[in-house]
Amino acid sequence: MKRILVFIVLFNILNSSNAQIATDSLEYRLRPDSLKAGELHLSINNFNFLRNLEYFNKIQDGYTLFGAQLEPQLVYYAHPRLAITAGVHMRKDFGGHGIYRTLPLFSVKYQHGNTTLINGVLEGNVNHRMLEPIFDFEKTITDPVEYGTQFIVKNKSLFLDAFINWKRMIYKPSPVQEQILGGLSADLKLIKKEKIGLSIPLQLTVFHQGGQIDVTSEPLQTLANSALGFKLKAATSGFINSFRTENYLITFNDFSFTYVHPYTAGYGLYLNAGADTKYGSLIGTYWNGRTFISPNGMPLYQSVSQHIGNTGYTEDKRRLIMLRYSYQKQLIPNLYLDFRLEPFIDLGRPVGSRKIEFSNSSYLVYRHSFRLLKVKADR
Repeated sequence: MKRILVFIVLFNILNSSNAQIATDSLEYRLRPDSLKAGELHLSINNFNFLRNLEYFNKIQDGYTLFGAQLEPQLVYYAHPRLAITAGVHMRKDFGGHGIYRTLPLFSVKYQHGNTTLINGVLEGNVNHRMLEPIFDFEKTITDPVEYGTQFIVKNKSLFLDAFINWKRMIYKPSPVQEQILGGLSADLKLIKKEKIGLSIPLQLTVFHQGGQIDVTSEPLQTLANSALGFKLKAATSGFINSFRTENYLITFNDFSFTYVHPYTAGYGLYLNAGADTKYGSLIGTYWNGRTFISPNGMPLYQSVSQHIGNTGYTEDKRRLIMLRYSYQKQLIPNLYLDFRLEPFIDLGRPVGSRKIEFSNSSYLVYRHSFRLLKVKADR
């Protein structure tokens, strides 16, 4: 406990930053627009990615993802509060043959004031604004399209995203179980002034795998993760624009009737600190996890290995310290650059065998909407 308190004090002395690197430039939201009522638009979202993991541990593999995603969508603004979309998601991996994946995109979006109801393709992944230990940022590349229902509230004091992601549908007969992910991401602003801001974030995910078609011999699984913490930001003038700190307690609980995982409960302390400058953000992160599992989180934080060569390997305690640099810039209208460098040291290794592992990523995003025609809208 003394060591944990020392880390908290140290991180606050550093006046730090976002627990996570900002993802504003990667968020993509199509919403009803009263000024476009009756119009048909073509929306283009082009996401180019290079993510390189130079990892040499037994928990998460090292690999490289290099390619591009293209999402053209037709958006009909049927009413000032209603938008209907239809399109396609395509992913091309450089060095691979053909198109790696093609997925249909359909959604209905109703918006009234500060609330939005979505059915079909969700505003998922980075749009949920969840923490990496419980929702892996990399799913923007590997699992980019989420289908289900979503309810969003966004105003000056509150951001709330509640969703059901139906990950796997089953039909009769079916050799596999259905998979459902429910989630809640909320951030309540307690203080919002020119020089200082304080908010309380709360996050929850529940993953369920089951169903009663054919695969009745496999046990049902219900795994829950939660996070509660605080975010503090202080604005400054000069070379450093602002200081931040974000700190969380993250939990894991297995509510299954039959246990199939090595652990049934666990937790992690996720402490962050850093500063924002005009040349990018520098963030320090400390992770102290005990028997922690997350079905959708980044493997690096977990106690159960997802390494292809170390199936079944576990580490009861995971202690990591990271230093993250990120730079985001709008190059021209509608074109955004996002660069990240994230070295870390595994403190759980013996001192003599510790080494610096790292990931580096760069993303180039272009998004724009073009009006195709105008028809009579519903009133």
